[in-house]
Amino acid sequence: MSIADLDRIRAQAVEAIAASADLEALEQQRVSLLGKKGSVTALMKELGGMGPDERRAAGQALNVLKDAVAAALDARKAVLDAVALDERLARERVDVTLTVRPEQLGRIHPISQTIDEVVAIFGQMGFAVAEGPDIEDDFHNFTALNFPPGHPARLMHDTFFLPEKPDGSRLLLRTHTSPVQVRTMLKQKPPIRVIIPGRTYRCDSDMTHTPMFHQVEGLVIDHSTNMAHLKGCLIEFVKTYFEVDEVPVRFRPSFFPFTEPSAEVDIGCSRAGGELKIGAGADWLEILGCGMVHPNVLRNCGIDPSEYQGFAFGMGIERIAMLKYGIPDLRTFFESDLRWLRHYGFVPLDVPTLTGGLAR
Repeated sequence: MSIADLDRIRAQAVEAIAASADLEALEQQRVSLLGKKGSVTALMKELGGMGPDERRAAGQALNVLKDAVAAALDARKAVLDAVALDERLARERVDVTLTVRPEQLGRIHPISQTIDEVVAIFGQMGFAVAEGPDIEDDFHNFTALNFPPGHPARLMHDTFFLPEKPDGSRLLLRTHTSPVQVRTMLKQKPPIRVIIPGRTYRCDSDMTHTPMFHQVEGLVIDHSTNMAHLKGCLIEFVKTYFEVDEVPVRFRPSFFPFTEPSAEVDIGCSRAGGELKIGAGADWLEILGCGMVHPNVLRNCGIDPSEYQGFAFGMGIERIAMLKYGIPDLRTFFESDLRWLRHYGFVPLDVPTLTGGLAR
């Protein structure tokens, strides 16, 4: 095995590699040269029958051959990979100048659309989005929110409880998104301004109630926020969300364990001719509850009520979606009926903004 023979073998191998038309042919060349039964591998096996000096010289020459073959394989593979990529890009090319066909994009569910609308409105007011777990404990869902022992909301006919733990405690599916208010106050120092959308769960099911539904709550905590700020915030929300310039709004005294004073918010409407219309009219429609955060809640969350105060509000997302988009039955939100979704759904590219419009 002379140096001239090895040079000839190397030239032939490099030429064959360069002639490989595709990656499959290149792999065949690699196997025939460097595989277990390849020609270069066979030459390497002959080293065992040589004398020490001859083996040393032949080994160096074979390593040069092997390195040259490997380099030629790598270079050709890079070229063929580039060619394959170009072919794929050409084959999968998308004409971005084509008009978008919304019917192929599906529809955004009214709940998702409404959440985006609410977040867009309050986002413009400086609210940040906060989230929390669906599975809660008694402290975050009840105790910290000033629910006394024996309160009806704690009973099993109202709340989905998980199996009892060895210590007697039980986790539960949150009955409102208010536990996120508690978690936010526990981990963040005032000032706080958050909006909290999410799923909630209660043991109830009929035309206007479902075991799982969606709420959105707001929380503001600082030194000077008062009831007037709460009223202004909610009045502005109602006008913007329903896209009606003049909507009568009234605040009725109410009771919630976690706010004091508390109020229910009604908006004006008309039911003339059996048609519900938001705006000026002879009737009123309740849409949400609100109030100033109870001092006990602030204390439970480690905030001094003599220094800080704030307001909170909450509303059902399905309810305000039904009012705005004329959806008559709450249960249809969860029936997974594509015909219903095509009728009430929204085009994915129509992202709600205050400048571009909430619902288009």
